[in-house]
Amino acid sequence: MFVAPRMVGHFGMVDITAARFAVFGAIAGLAVFARPAAVRWPNGRQALTALGLSVLGFSGYYLLLAFGIEAAGTEVPSLIIGTIPVWMMLLGRPAGLHLRALLPGLVLTGAGIALMIWGAWSAQHGAGEGNGARFGWGIALALCAMASWTVYGLLNAAWLQRHTELNAADWANWLGIATGLGALLLWVVAGSDMATLQARPDGTLFIWIALASGIGSSWLGTILWNVASQRLSASLCGQLIVSETLFALLYSFIWDGRWPQATEWVAALLFVLGILASIKAHR
Repeated sequence: MFVAPRMVGHFGMVDITAARFAVFGAIAGLAVFARPAAVRWPNGRQALTALGLSVLGFSGYYLLLAFGIEAAGTEVPSLIIGTIPVWMMLLGRPAGLHLRALLPGLVLTGAGIALMIWGAWSAQHGAGEGNGARFGWGIALALCAMASWTVYGLLNAAWLQRHTELNAADWANWLGIATGLGALLLWVVAGSDMATLQARPDGTLFIWIALASGIGSSWLGTILWNVASQRLSASLCGQLIVSETLFALLYSFIWDGRWPQATEWVAALLFVLGILASIKAHR
């Protein structure tokens, strides 16, 4: 997901976002018809909720993130998104968990992110002021994406815990259909026409990335996330996102064909230690 905008950079961010979530919607739509007719479709309130959450957690979130990655690279946006577990713990922590217990984790995580941003900013700024300004804009977009998904994670967990009768897979499918419809609208309004898409290089890779991210990261990932959200508190469930950040960094280094620099090793270590400290405080 994080490396995709760099792998198919010839395609616009709107096209990448729309393709991924159109696949998500198509798979979810097919899965809906495998369910009994009595539980196949949401009621009006469920449909409106799914539509709103689909913007926060999928199409709007990923569009912001994709533009952020295009401007600032993969590493720093990955770590910014990686702070979502901390924000979910702070905002969704259970009663009785004091902020002072979370302080060690917050300090470690903040230090790791600051170190990574400093290293990346130095590299970008050294290439010229224009690149430095572009890098700053990428960080701002990544911060907006982080806020969008944090709100989604908290609201989605609260909704599922209030409506225990909902099947996690059904809710993922309804979210997928809402997201797919939004993606098609986004493509019609701001995407490239078919002739332009067909003329761009790496078309086959673009299709494979859309299929892999739409089915794996979006559809299957949402089902598993909904199951976790029903069984764990929002603050603890949010800690699962640390794996996404670590894999994003790993894929970025593989794509770049390089080992992490010393500052990147230290930043990633601080980040992991911060999350572990937060989990310990939660327990």
